[in-house]
Amino acid sequence: MKMSEIWNGTETKKRRYRTAGSPYFGFDPDRCRHEIARMIIMHDYPLHMVEHPGFVAFVQNLQPRFDMVSFNTVQGDCVATYLREKQGLQKLIEGIPGRICLTLDLWTSSQTVGYVFLTGYFIDIDWKLHRKILNVVMEPYPESDSALGHAVDSCLADWSMEGRLFSLTINQSLSEAGIENLRALLSIKNPLMLNGQLLVGNCLARTLSGIALEALRTAQETVRMIRDSVKYVKTSESHEDKFLKLKQQLQVPSMKLLTLDDQTRWNTTYEMLVAASELREVFSCFDTSDPDYKEPLSMEVWKQVETLCTHLKLLFDTATILASPTIQTTNTFFHEAWKIQLELGRAIESEDPFVSNLTRPMHEKFDKYWKNCCLVLAIAVVMDPRFKMKLVEFSFSKIYGDAAATYVKIVDEGIHELFLEYVALPLPLTPPYLEETNGGGNIKVEDAHGGSGLSSDELGLTDFDMYIMETTSHQSRSELDQYLEESLLPRVHEFDVLGWWKLNKTKYPTLSKMARNILTIPVCTLGPDSVFDTVRKEMDSYRCSLRPETVEALICAKDWLKREPVETSKALVKMEFPI
Repeated sequence: MKMSEIWNGTETKKRRYRTAGSPYFGFDPDRCRHEIARMIIMHDYPLHMVEHPGFVAFVQNLQPRFDMVSFNTVQGDCVATYLREKQGLQKLIEGIPGRICLTLDLWTSSQTVGYVFLTGYFIDIDWKLHRKILNVVMEPYPESDSALGHAVDSCLADWSMEGRLFSLTINQSLSEAGIENLRALLSIKNPLMLNGQLLVGNCLARTLSGIALEALRTAQETVRMIRDSVKYVKTSESHEDKFLKLKQQLQVPSMKLLTLDDQTRWNTTYEMLVAASELREVFSCFDTSDPDYKEPLSMEVWKQVETLCTHLKLLFDTATILASPTIQTTNTFFHEAWKIQLELGRAIESEDPFVSNLTRPMHEKFDKYWKNCCLVLAIAVVMDPRFKMKLVEFSFSKIYGDAAATYVKIVDEGIHELFLEYVALPLPLTPPYLEETNGGGNIKVEDAHGGSGLSSDELGLTDFDMYIMETTSHQSRSELDQYLEESLLPRVHEFDVLGWWKLNKTKYPTLSKMARNILTIPVCTLGPDSVFDTVRKEMDSYRCSLRPETVEALICAKDWLKREPVETSKALVKMEFPI
């Protein structure tokens, strides 16, 4: 084609063909609207973007036949997406055999209203643990004693969960009036286990962040000196080049990346200190001829950095587990908590003034958490057949010494009392351990090794199953004792505790129901990306300008959609070409 034809607009129109490898997609405006709503939800785009001239022009060039939606229309589409997803989640929750646990995370805003994020934790019929944001409730007076109670009440009503709540985990200190308000609200609609001792728990991530900040404040002068030295190296290309050359000359093997910290996330400060400590030899030999550079850090400073890193590592390792996208069962955190309690308890006895001054406030804060949550964590680890009461006895002997027997007895009595409460619960119409049904509705019997045999109806033994359940109920205390007396399982690293209870629910029908609920109790109210935060989350001004119902729809729908495989839609990007 000649260039003159292109410039003059006289080029000959040619027919365009699809190749065999590119299937034809018809234009579907409804699908396009659905994908725009999904895009906005998944990526937190503002709803107003559909009215932005640049975005409108992009879509019109991509598909001229698509009539761009308005703000109100896309808002409705996002809410419709939320409602569709909610229906599926409601069916899942309705079908869970056990109870549900909630976490409450209060966000602030510049408008002084609060937003309570309520996240549900539950185990489905296949013994899979789920974590779903259920509600985001705006509270005009978040500091009031009734704010969290109102949010919980709204959640229970919205999801028809009255009578099914097992525990609450909160992320802030409540007044006595606030705690009693929650207990009073829940005792009316939910049967409380162990007189409510398991009901309200504290957020482990918030506790760890508070302790880490306390440690960094205690050693703030040491931290400041390290930060200034790192800043000197990292903010000048020539300084950094000189530092790296010196590192090579000294053959320092450190693999840590030297970076400045983000003071809104305490793990970045810890990682900066660790990296600097490993490079102390380089810092000590660094060219100090530049008058802007501070004097080389003394050995005493480096010793303090090492001490600080040692005790922050206790917190960092536990927080890293909390930050994992994989949801951990409650028993995991007994191991973490008792080690922190033990090591900080030992450290405060140190003769080194720096060590004792550093760890005393750390221990005071964590001891408060330990006393509040120890019983829940201990009962959870007893539900791990690799440890049972043995780990409780061992860890308590390390922590409490001669007084350990008193605390072990509290756990032992607590778990037996809790088990008896499960025994006293009304019996279901079918044995609690026969949960799965086949296509015809007959109960399938699954043995302790996961095998599936003939159904009870096929064997003509339905009445026999009822007889077993009734006679077992009279001897149900021995079910717990039998479990505790049996040998511990080998400690394999990749152990699926829920999978074990799934396989053994026939052997331990009542105890497995208790384990299902206990192992669900969450220890953290925060999402994986917020575990190391040192500041509370704040709702941005854009979301605050939206209706509370829209905010809830956008946040909840994003949480539900991100756990699904992302399907790339071709409806919007494929053009129709004449053949």
